Amino acid sequence: MTCNAYAERFVRSIKNECLERTIRLGERSLRRTLREYSMHYLSERNHQGADNQLLEPPNVGAHSTGRIQRRERLGRMLNFYHLKGT
Repeated sequence: MTCNAYAERFVRSIKNECLERTIRLGERSLRRTLREYSMHYLSERNHQGADNQLLEPPNVGAHSTGRIQRRERLGRMLNFYHLKGT
């Protein structure tokens, strides 16, 4: 039963944050949208169930310095900000 809750939450998230905001032009467009959102969901989005942490955090030191970079996905609809080390 626990796995079902995670699956339901993912489906609700992808619908609210992505699918309801985009216009898809066929299967290829839908697959690209799902792939981009999945990458964002797993490695760039904080999760409340994981103490607001990333599920797959990047290898960045705790005291990194450098410029803040923005990674855009799906035409700037999904953004991820991270430090680019110097």
